[in-house]
Amino acid sequence: MMKNSIVKLSKTQVESVTSELNNLLADYQIFYQNMRGLHWNIKGKNFFELHLKFEEIYTDAQDKIDLIAERILTLEQIPLHTFATYLKHATIPVGEAITNDDEAVKLIVTSLEILLEKELKLLAITAEYDDEGTNSLLSDFIVEQEKMLWMFKAWLS
Repeated sequence: MMKNSIVKLSKTQVESVTSELNNLLADYQIFYQNMRGLHWNIKGKNFFELHLKFEEIYTDAQDKIDLIAERILTLEQIPLHTFATYLKHATIPVGEAITNDDEAVKLIVTSLEILLEKELKLLAITAEYDDEGTNSLLSDFIVEQEKMLWMFKAWLS
């Protein structure tokens, strides 16, 4: 059985993991762009608070995008890298022309729930494969997103 030269996974395991990582990458790219749009277009009494928070989130998403792509490269595969391909693979809804604070935060909550679901599914796969590098990456993402999801749900209530 051929193994990846860096992380001793079989070819089939690598293909399974990187397929899921690429889907996650596509969702992160849409999430990132949504956050940029929310940052630019938010209006209302919560403008200052949310404008800064959205910038913090899109900066973090940009870092995560790079980490996901680099993990795919570590697994000796090619990360998705065009918006046309991202749109084909992503399941996060595209938020367009959202200016209302409640609507913006609801989009973030929906997006975080989708990201968490995908990450937990992938974590189960990588745990089975003993892919500690991907496990560690996903675990860090999950901890941060669970907290952020709790905070945004609290903001909405």
